[in-house]
Formats: sequence, structure tokens, C-alpha cells
Amino acid sequence: MQALTSVIRPYAWGSRAAIAEIQGRPTPTAGPEAELWIGAHPADPSRVGGTGLDTLLAAEPDRLLGPAVVERFGARLPYLMKVLAADAPLSLQAHPTLEHANARFAEGHDGYVDANHKPELLVALTPFDALCGFADPAVSADTLESLGIAELAPVVAALRTGPAGLREAVRTLLTWPVEERAGLVKAAVAAGTAPLAGELARFYPEDTGVLVALLLNHVRLEPGQAIWMPAGNLHAYLRGTGVEIMAASDNVLRGGMTPKQVDVDELLGVLRFEVLSEPLHPAVEPAEGVRAWPVPVPDFLLHRITPGGRTVTLDVPGPRVVLAVGGPVRADDGQAVVEIAPGTAAFSGADAGPLRLSGAGEAFVAAVGL
Repeated sequence: MQALTSVIRPYAWGSRAAIAEIQGRPTPTAGPEAELWIGAHPADPSRVGGTGLDTLLAAEPDRLLGPAVVERFGARLPYLMKVLAADAPLSLQAHPTLEHANARFAEGHDGYVDANHKPELLVALTPFDALCGFADPAVSADTLESLGIAELAPVVAALRTGPAGLREAVRTLLTWPVEERAGLVKAAVAAGTAPLAGELARFYPEDTGVLVALLLNHVRLEPGQAIWMPAGNLHAYLRGTGVEIMAASDNVLRGGMTPKQVDVDELLGVLRFEVLSEPLHPAVEPAEGVRAWPVPVPDFLLHRITPGGRTVTLDVPGPRVVLAVGGPVRADDGQAVVEIAPGTAAFSGADAGPLRLSGAGEAFVAAVGL
């Protein structure tokens, strides 16, 4: 086990309290703290002493990552873990498939910063509001019709055709004439029948992404519940703190509710226009004090460990990252013992043994899903 030092990214939507409170630092912080990056992503790798984890892995890939991981993913950690703390809504976004990202990156498309996909899983640490996947188009049509805005009639009509009309509904809203967007959003808020529109319009009063949001499932997670965002899932985080794990990529295609680059055509090309009837992702409990959220990609697997006064053994192979939350955790991989303070993490290589976790806190353990 090796203790990690990780970077906090200060995006404007971040909290001035959540990550600091987990780490036991004074609040409010001087600026927003949005994401604690834990891993070996080259944009902001965690460090072991003064050396980046990415550098260490590249120097000894077979020992630290294991031959199976190197053969499948190359000499890199295939996942990135984050603590995400949102005090304001994030952008409407989706992520590409691995094949699509590979092709677009090879073409030099400016919306792709690497050749990887970015499926994501988020587990709530606090009550967490999110938009995740398309709701039943008939329900969405009723919502938009209740606004009483005649100009939205074509969008409502498209939604009345079922999932086949979702593409046209989204395209129409995201390509609405720029000069008319503020008036449309204002009228939607004034109608008073869709409270979510009013909440989002406080941040984005001239953005028709506010209306696209009404087509999605509005989910409120309780601590310990999870949502899964595979390729093509349109989503947006609204407020709350959670642990997020994803394939090690930074490819994001945005459609609205953001000052960043929006590429509607590219977004429409990757979206899955299908109904997500159950946004919550189920957990399994393979042993006492252990919970996991299996996902259908090999890049990562996430476990939550709650020792509760016991020592819990987790035998998952390959490179592992252990993050403590809610209190300190003692981690022993047979090579070294590390006391992990809340809001910090440690790395265990593939050549180490099973993890033995104990202490007053709880831990999230990231591993490869091979």
C-alpha cells in the first residue's frame, strides 16, 4: 500500500464545504471545490511522494498493474475515481462508445481529448439530485404541453410518437433560434407547472437545455444509492456529493446548461434515444460489510466497505485504489499497512495480496472489472 496525494479541481459549480468537511478542513473554502481526482489520469495524476502515479505505473506495469490489465488496457490504470461535490447543476452531457471515441480522436475531432470511452457510476454520499436517461416520452409530452406554450407544439407532437420522436424533440430544443431562447425559457418558468425548469433557469435563463432536462428522469439518490451512465446516456448532476468511478477518459459531449463548448450534432450522434425505465443501478452484497455495483464494462468495479469494528477482507486482483470517507480506515495488502484519513486514498499494486480493511470509517475500493 502506498499513500496518495490527489488534486482537487475548482470548477465553478463545486461546493465550498463538502470535500473540505470530508477531509476535516475549515469551511467555507476560498473557492469552489468540485472534484477530487484519485488515480493516474495524465491530466491530474495522484502522487506517491513527489512522483505521479502514472509515472510509477508506466515504469513497472507488469508488477503494479498485472499482465492481464496491461494486455487489455496497456500500461495505464484503466479507471479514475473521484469525489464529486456539486452546489450547482452541471451540463447536460453524454459520453461516446469506445469505438466512436477511437475513430473521432484519430480524425482529430476537437471534441475528443483521448481515444477512450467514459462510462460512469456514481454512488451518493449525501442526498443527490441528478437527471439520468430519458423518461417516458408520453409523460414528457404531458409536461411540455402543461406549459401552455404554442411554439412547443412540434416538440410535443414528436414526443407523442414515442421513443422514435426523442431525437427530433431534443434536436428541435437544442437548435432553437438563439434570439428566442430567453423568452422561451422565461415562458416555461412563468407557467409554473414544471418546478425543475424554474430551478435550472436560475443558473441558465437563456438555455433551452432547461427544457431538454424536462425529458429526463429526475432522480433523488439517498446515500448508498447509485446511478449508471453508459455510453449515450444523457445526464446531468444537479446537487450533492458522491463517489464517482469511470473509465480513465475526459471525453464529454455537452448539449446545454454550460458556458463550455456545445456540439449538438456530435451529441445527437452518440445519444441513445431510448427510455430508461429504472435509473437506479442495483447493488449486490457479496459479504457482510461489502457492497458492490457490477457494471457491464471491464474498466472498473467499485466496492463499498463498512468494517463496523471488524476486519473485512476483499480479494480483488489487479491494481486497487482505496478511498476513506466518514472516518479513518486501516488498509493492509500484505506488503504494507496504511492509515487512510477521510478524503484521502492509497494505492495497492497487482503484486500485493488481498486487502484487509478495518477502522471507524468506511472505504470505497476501486478495482479493474476483468
